[in-house]
Amino acid sequence: MSDIVRQAAPPSEEATDIAWRHVQLARHPQRPRTLDLVPLIFEGFFELHGDRSFGDDPAIVGGPAMLESRPVMVIGHQKGTDTESNILRNFGSPHPEGFRKAQRLMRLADKLGIPIVTFLDTAGAFPGPAAEERGQAEAIASSIKLMTGLQVPIVVVILGEGGSGGALAIGVGDAVLALENAVYAVISPEGASSILWRSRDEARTAAAAMRMTAEDQVDLGVVDAIIAEPGDGAHTDPAATAVAVRAAILAALRHLSGRETAELLATRYARLRGMGAYLETGAGTGRPPEVPSLRRRIGRILRLPGAPRRPRWSEIWPSDDDDAESERGA
Repeated sequence: MSDIVRQAAPPSEEATDIAWRHVQLARHPQRPRTLDLVPLIFEGFFELHGDRSFGDDPAIVGGPAMLESRPVMVIGHQKGTDTESNILRNFGSPHPEGFRKAQRLMRLADKLGIPIVTFLDTAGAFPGPAAEERGQAEAIASSIKLMTGLQVPIVVVILGEGGSGGALAIGVGDAVLALENAVYAVISPEGASSILWRSRDEARTAAAAMRMTAEDQVDLGVVDAIIAEPGDGAHTDPAATAVAVRAAILAALRHLSGRETAELLATRYARLRGMGAYLETGAGTGRPPEVPSLRRRIGRILRLPGAPRRPRWSEIWPSDDDDAESERGA
């Protein structure tokens, strides 16, 4: 076992500093948000509200727009820029109705046959009791499930902080792009530090260990391409950032538009299934136990023809009582 399982080396001080700098830039209060970039990238954006079930969640915005005379559906998280707007937008952390609003817009785009562009910028879905009572987990899961089967191209752009299921709920795409200083992770560095070190003091180390920067995510195959930011970050020049994002979205849509629906779905599925694949080396010489196929396991339960019979307990662990019973039967 010691040859197989090895403790990972802690990240270097340089890697820790780089990762934490990206986290801080991704969270910069003046970093351009979805509604800041949409008017600079698209034409004729018209915001649609409500999930047609409970209400409207300002933490997620969306609606149709035009991109070089081509209709698209735009959906994204929306944070505030000050205390008042952040309270209104719930700091970009959606409730279930936000995800269900996004699903409504996705279904509309699928029905009309227009591409979908989503912008990720959230620390995560809202974890409050009210959100849980209204089915937060179900809303995230159904959104992910819906996106895997949409028959139109999906381009995802990570603007700032892509956190947990709140980001993944609208982050299933055929092309995933990330701004240079964006971060993407299953949990915040503070949350990971609290779990692993029982303290938030190791957030810097957790940020590096999780490999949450855009460059790391490209190496891991989670993100397809990085969009360069101007100057010291996107907050220094939102207009130049919008130009770069627009060019990246157009290039991705041109690459995806020529694909047939079957190819589009198959490629999307293969992309998702390929994440997290790894090759384990240094395993023992013993041959691993063969796992029966699902057909064989079901056949054993239902006793179908051609399926191996499940052995009885008496055959696995015979006893003297079984021998005596066999002699009386004879």
